[in-house]
Amino acid sequence: MDKKRLLILSLSFITILCVAGCKKPEPQSEAAAQEFKWQVDQFADLRILRYQVPGFEGLSSAQKELIYYLSEAALCGRDIIFAQNYRHNLKIRKTLDAIVEGYKGDRSDPRWEQFMIYTKRVWFSNGIHHHYSTDKFTPKFTPDYFNSLVKGSEGVQFPLNQGQTLDDLVAFLQPIIFDPAVDAKKVSQDSTKDLVTHSSVNFYKGVTQAEVEDYYKSIADKNDPTPISYGLNSRVVKKNGKVIEEVAYLNGLYGPAIEKIIYWLEKAAGVAETLQQKKVIEKLIEYYKTGDLEKFDEYNILWVNDVKSKVDFINGFIEVYSDPMGLKGSWESVVNFKDLAATKRTEIISLNAQWFEDHSPIDSRFKRKQVKGVSAKVITAAMLGGDCYPSTPIGINLPNANWIRKNHGSKSVTIENIIYAYDQSSLGSGFGKEFSYSEEDLERAKKYGAYAGSLHTDLHEVLGHASGQLLPGVSTEALKNYHSPIEESRADLFALYYLMDDKMVELGLLPNLEGAKADYNRNIRNGLMTQLVRIQPGKTIEQAHMRGRALVAHWVYEKGKSENVISKEVKDGKTYFMINDYQKLRKLFGELLVEVQRITSEGDYKAARDLVENYGVKVDPELHKEVLDRYSKLNLAPYGGFINPIYTPVIENGKIVDVKIEYPLDYVKQMLRYSKDYSHL
Repeated sequence: MDKKRLLILSLSFITILCVAGCKKPEPQSEAAAQEFKWQVDQFADLRILRYQVPGFEGLSSAQKELIYYLSEAALCGRDIIFAQNYRHNLKIRKTLDAIVEGYKGDRSDPRWEQFMIYTKRVWFSNGIHHHYSTDKFTPKFTPDYFNSLVKGSEGVQFPLNQGQTLDDLVAFLQPIIFDPAVDAKKVSQDSTKDLVTHSSVNFYKGVTQAEVEDYYKSIADKNDPTPISYGLNSRVVKKNGKVIEEVAYLNGLYGPAIEKIIYWLEKAAGVAETLQQKKVIEKLIEYYKTGDLEKFDEYNILWVNDVKSKVDFINGFIEVYSDPMGLKGSWESVVNFKDLAATKRTEIISLNAQWFEDHSPIDSRFKRKQVKGVSAKVITAAMLGGDCYPSTPIGINLPNANWIRKNHGSKSVTIENIIYAYDQSSLGSGFGKEFSYSEEDLERAKKYGAYAGSLHTDLHEVLGHASGQLLPGVSTEALKNYHSPIEESRADLFALYYLMDDKMVELGLLPNLEGAKADYNRNIRNGLMTQLVRIQPGKTIEQAHMRGRALVAHWVYEKGKSENVISKEVKDGKTYFMINDYQKLRKLFGELLVEVQRITSEGDYKAARDLVENYGVKVDPELHKEVLDRYSKLNLAPYGGFINPIYTPVIENGKIVDVKIEYPLDYVKQMLRYSKDYSHL
């Protein structure tokens, strides 16, 4: 399998400098933006936001109906992601749901508040492991209180196996929920240990890393120029001493949920905007009915070539970041439609894709002689599902298969209304002022930061992931568990290198290079310091994007020391990082891009490991403590996610003639409704 060429850039508000400046999506007015309640809840290290869907009312009734059907398909996969993340997640979630709905005891008890915080965390992370760190989190209430909650709930159904009592259920769940040592890590990245047996993600059962590697070596055709994505939609298990795959499809793994997804996709196919889009949806249905990964490739090729439809979507087993082996796709969906005005920016980038490739500093052996089919657009998200909900992407670049990208092209999108929601919800947070070294840096960020951040995302997704090529016979699997951070750093370096290029001004993408300076400041500050707010004391960096950002920032900081390119400054007892020479920093970004592309193109595992381990993993404990102390005084949550809008069809004479949209305010109510209406496993 050709592993992931993107990851969706998951972003909380701290990775965009928390200041104003993002251009608001039309037709929303400034007054409406200020009156809209963006944040609806905050607990633990999480905050729950709303996003608007500007332009929805202007769609045709047929387009609205299509979005409604695709949105239902997106929601029907919710149980799949819970089941994939951990084998007991569904039983735990259904137990928590039953308590929330049926508990008759004292809900003013402080312990109830702690129970609700834990429950909301499970909902947010689609399981009992943190959505970002993948560490297991445990409740701040006792097992005895949990027992009393179960026994004190009436008129609800608990997930009991045949012959099981409530006492049996509590006894079974207590060690899973309360013991931090039981299945402590969803995804292990420790290459000194067996990655499969030390990860609790539900992609493997009863097998070791070596057995998984041997299994796929035995079935993969190394000489196939168009290989399927081996293992993408399956779970590897051992039965009767033999390693086999359980494939996800209509009559297989996750079949009842897939049946519902197919039901809504079939309705969507009936109102498709174009014949091409209808073929896309029908091929996806065929894939879900068979589990055949060749059908999935055919679907991806059709999808890449569907560039005329305004409404678009992703739906399936796609991202591989939750698999320590980088093979298994987590189920996800995003329904969206094109932002025609904002798309002009990405169209300029994609039209000049060959120029960027030709002028890249990388070795000519690794350059694409002909960049094909790089389509890009800015979109408005209409519905989020699976692994994209509640924590969601700001940019997407698909498909993942390298040969499809090379021969047929790729689609890249920037999700403008999600970026805007993050930006609006963080106004006045004090984050920018706390971590900016000077008023000049802060003002530059206010003026250019948000737009430059969106442009960075465009370059990262549209060109960064689509750039370069592997040497013949090299697979992305060669980098194993280091593929993802290397790939994310490669795309980031591509964006950073070109942001400071005069071509940005020439193409009208930036008014001047001050915007590039704002983005450089943000990336260096984030990679060296501010992203540490997401890490618990004593922990190292494990998430792929964070490793990529740390790798880039620490490498250029170290390599630029002799010329004082970046200096570490202490002012009023607080640490800051200041860029002293932006052009020399750009040169360093280019030098690192050359090496990261070489590693990728040649499949140099040792070099990838050394680069990630030396620059992308370690945390300075003193700086970490300082950052956490400074951040705690701001009373902010480092991670954000969203509740979805509600779509209600208007039916006349048995036909949908319109679809109404509303923006709910109650996170708990949405979670309970989803558990009631979309529990299919």
